[in-house]
Amino acid sequence: MNLNELTIKKANEGLKKKDFSSVELTKAYLDQIKKTDDKIKSFITVTEDLALQQAKQADKDGDFSQPLAGIPMAVKDCFCTKDVKTTGASKILENYIPPYSATAIEKLAAKKSVMLGKVNLDEFTMGSSTENSGFFPTKNPWDLQRVPGGSSGGSASAVCANQALYALGTDTGGSIREPASFCGITGLKVTYGRVSRYGVMSYASSFDTIGPLAKTVEDAALILNAIAGPDPKDSTTPTVAVADYTANLNQDIKGLKIGVPKEYFVAGMDSGVENSIRQAITKFEELGAKITEVSLPLTKYAIATYYILVKSEASANLARYDGVRYGFSAKADNLLDNYLQSRAKGFGPEVKRSIMMGTYTLSAGYYDAYYLKAAKVRTLIKKDFENVLSQVDCLMTPVAPTVAFKIGEKVDDPLTMYLADIFTISINIAGVPALSIPCGFIKPKDGQKEMPVGLQIIGKQFDEPTILRAGHNFQQATDWHKKAPVLD
Repeated sequence: MNLNELTIKKANEGLKKKDFSSVELTKAYLDQIKKTDDKIKSFITVTEDLALQQAKQADKDGDFSQPLAGIPMAVKDCFCTKDVKTTGASKILENYIPPYSATAIEKLAAKKSVMLGKVNLDEFTMGSSTENSGFFPTKNPWDLQRVPGGSSGGSASAVCANQALYALGTDTGGSIREPASFCGITGLKVTYGRVSRYGVMSYASSFDTIGPLAKTVEDAALILNAIAGPDPKDSTTPTVAVADYTANLNQDIKGLKIGVPKEYFVAGMDSGVENSIRQAITKFEELGAKITEVSLPLTKYAIATYYILVKSEASANLARYDGVRYGFSAKADNLLDNYLQSRAKGFGPEVKRSIMMGTYTLSAGYYDAYYLKAAKVRTLIKKDFENVLSQVDCLMTPVAPTVAFKIGEKVDDPLTMYLADIFTISINIAGVPALSIPCGFIKPKDGQKEMPVGLQIIGKQFDEPTILRAGHNFQQATDWHKKAPVLD
């Protein structure tokens, strides 16, 4: 039995039967990291001693009734982890060790999870390729010349390369779904507020969400069961009851109404991606779902609206990194120089660009023209989704217009990088949940290796159970999620 190829469910069954111990399982993943991470570069920090200590404790307790007990996982390095370095993939926090852990991390610790380490991301989660990391780019395990997506690229590559059974990520405009799509795994962006953001570095506070990247939809549901729910430390988590997200996974989808927004099939989209998505939707029809074309007419305003708002929030959120209280300090002779030099040396280009854009749109004379107008359009886009989702059970679209692009291809043109998020950002504007699952493989025009294509399933607010059930039914009927890259 290859322990690295197990799902959470299978690993839990093996631990219960004593086919292997948590220590053996953890060692298999640590060995895989040692063997492969020189090439892939998923991890910023590997916490080998802590992982083995947690695994030994799980074995000693011997209680694997909780499905995540003794299961090795990776954490995006924007989650605070007590006494473990937390960098946000930024030079400004290169040696920062938090005195507390994020709520999601504490919840997983209570379930006796095993943390293998902290994985790479675009600096402060700003990017779509993990090339904006302050340390190094992460590579796509399917083709080391290509990006894994971003900003949760390290989370996706670690799961894809069997370096972790699952990983936590964040999604502000597609940062879980796009890497999941590019790496051929499952990724879930939850309803805004479904999982506490306490202890997670903020990019744009009214958009950020926390979610799982995993091998299957069933695994994602198991993780969500552990981390969802209200938190007194995060006022944006409502007291909406937490479902058992695994309860109805095996219920069929006969009669499920699926809307296909015509605005999401646009000129310039890779024909192979479109074919894979159309075939996947046909498979849902074969499984008994009813397909109908719908319209989200305000989609064309989403990119402009999104980038005005998130960059504005980012400029405010990043003011805390000032070289005074924690993190890198230039230690200049006077306070102003200390601010300027610390931020100039500590932040990378994309973060500086975000601060400048956001400060501009919030400044006197431009606030009304940009920020206020974008906030009003956001409300209209949200209503667009509410109207359409009142007529159907869920929506289906591509995750991205192309498969993973080559490393360096879009670095010099930030606008083309931003456009990679064209199909994901509207969902964050609307605050609704969305799932990315693999639905095909195509050979890109500029490569020889087949790359995964992701299908996006979008649901109503707090209706994660419906999109998880739809995704699970698809995975029971297809094998796309079982494919794994061969790592030389």
